[in-house]
Amino acid sequence: MISELFKSMLSTKSVIRELSEKAARMAMADPAHPIEIYDYSLGNPSVPAPAAVNEKMIEILRNEDPLLVHGYSPSLGIPSVKEKIAASLNRRFGMNYRGTDIFPTSGAAGALAHAFRLVTEPGDTILTFAPYFPEYGPYIVPTGCFLKAVPPDTENFQIDFDALDEALTPDVTALLINTPNNPSGAMYSEETLVRLASFLLFKEVEFGHEIWLISDEPYREIVFDGKKAPYVSSFYPRTLSCYSFSKSLSLPGERIGYLAVNPACGYSEMLVQMCGQISRGIGHNCPSALMQLTVAETCDLTSDISVYEANMNLLYDALTDLGLEIVRPGGTFYMMPKCPEPDSNLFSLKALRYNLVLVPCDSFALPGYFRIAYCTDTAKVERSLDAFRKFIRTEY
Repeated sequence: MISELFKSMLSTKSVIRELSEKAARMAMADPAHPIEIYDYSLGNPSVPAPAAVNEKMIEILRNEDPLLVHGYSPSLGIPSVKEKIAASLNRRFGMNYRGTDIFPTSGAAGALAHAFRLVTEPGDTILTFAPYFPEYGPYIVPTGCFLKAVPPDTENFQIDFDALDEALTPDVTALLINTPNNPSGAMYSEETLVRLASFLLFKEVEFGHEIWLISDEPYREIVFDGKKAPYVSSFYPRTLSCYSFSKSLSLPGERIGYLAVNPACGYSEMLVQMCGQISRGIGHNCPSALMQLTVAETCDLTSDISVYEANMNLLYDALTDLGLEIVRPGGTFYMMPKCPEPDSNLFSLKALRYNLVLVPCDSFALPGYFRIAYCTDTAKVERSLDAFRKFIRTEY
């Protein structure tokens, strides 16, 4: 008998992917006369990886033992890689990680897949905050857990603690946060994280069980206005940090990241060892040894992420001048304006008439808003501004 669960998921395909594919078809509807489409649908990094990344890969391929480079890595990751990632986190964020607290994964999605299974049992509830990345649903459903969203504070997209207090019931064993956030671009402040940590510690006593904080942070290095993202694990002892080099080093296709277990929890090494057992059940079985070795030597670097800030400022200034309501992003390469009409799907359909591909945020649990993924060439952003002006002034 085929799986009814995954069969049912065929009807809930990614809106983002579908819009991106539609944009490609629109551009080449007449191959003899292709048109420029301003595709703001897909969050795919648009700046190249640092030259040092390619140079390091070449060096490793030339000088390292081929059996190491192309072979299976240890089930818990290459020890020297784990030590270097731990040292980088300690140096940059004042943490006390050891190599044994780090578990290399196939991107942040792989890290989340392990994190969900580490600290929940089937039937538990994982709480997250709207708006949130739509794939959280498909990630969590196969664990047997339930995903529940806390309504947002749309004034600034920090945490609405009254709403959180109402939503956090005894069946909740983990909170999932994403800061800086996809789709809003909002970044939780230190004040918010201090208050969240205090709130969770209080609730642990009230409920008589641990509550884990799972921090999805692939955009941690893409922060604007000269700021740095507060490191979530430094605020709360039971934090699982899920990271990907896809955005910071522009390596989405390499599928490399890690799960870092806060040693302040008291048994981080055991949890990492449990990750090895989880891998057996979900078929993870270690990311590429070549990529582990590469990011170990380049984990303090980033691509030229200044491009994203330049794009954000162009769009923010132009769209707010047109009267759109936007919480100014603190990071990522996304922003989430409020639609000038209640139906965000209809809004996005109208935008297609002006060659603008914009993602309605219904699937992000926030109807009435749309997402712009501005990870594209700055010159193209500039060219798109006239299309935005024509769209908004004509339709609204």
